[in-house]
Amino acid sequence: MTGRCDIARPQTTASQAPVHWRNIDIISDLHLQASAPATFAAWRDYMARTPADAMFILGDLFEVWVGDDIVGAADDPEADFARQCQAILQATAQRLPIYFMHGNRDFLLGASFAQAAGMTLLSDPHVLAFDQQRWLLSHGDALCVGDVDYQQFRQQVRNSAWQNSFLAKPLAARQAIAHGLRAQSEARKSGGASYADVDMALAQQWLGNAKADTLIHGHTHRPGEHRLNPGEATPRQRIVLSDWDAEARPPRLEVLRLRAGFAPQRVALDSGL
Repeated sequence: MTGRCDIARPQTTASQAPVHWRNIDIISDLHLQASAPATFAAWRDYMARTPADAMFILGDLFEVWVGDDIVGAADDPEADFARQCQAILQATAQRLPIYFMHGNRDFLLGASFAQAAGMTLLSDPHVLAFDQQRWLLSHGDALCVGDVDYQQFRQQVRNSAWQNSFLAKPLAARQAIAHGLRAQSEARKSGGASYADVDMALAQQWLGNAKADTLIHGHTHRPGEHRLNPGEATPRQRIVLSDWDAEARPPRLEVLRLRAGFAPQRVALDSGL
């Protein structure tokens, strides 16, 4: 778990992709939950079929995560769903490495679940060296500094003392708190509230500190590509991942695939892998 950090100058970890990796899948914001069975089914099928050599999940794999002990709970629909997801991750991890970065919904996902699921936890942000480039990976929420209330909340819940206190509560109490927070979030959305986007200057600063030219992130649910430094000789860009919703029209089920020797490719699952 992560504690309080300096948003402007976060600790950045890095890894070098093995030479045999040719295809890397990057996804985020699936918001898996038992009440969205179509999205879960699309994810389950994708995990079984992806031809990727490695997978990076940049947060919000789950709509909510109240602690790793949910997997062992009895007679609980949320526990049954968590066990199904763990089994799918574990089966996929036998074929390819899976790396997981916390999001704003599943920041309490801990080492015990990750280990059982076969995932490697990554800090946010993380530099991936692949195909002679340095790719800066982040969930993206720490870059949305215009949302002051959220940043204050984020600092609170990423604090280890707060997390220890929350996880010490009974499971039912944690679930009730999480459901209340989700209800507040949905009410805010339906009320037409606007959400801050990534701060461009801060994104540039992160890229400079990481000696990277491309930032890949999720969180905002605003997929696209953005040039950060128009007119400069060395281009820097920001690639925003899509969220997943199988019931949207058209469905949003998209993977970003990094392929050795090629530009990043957005793969819509309904068009094949």
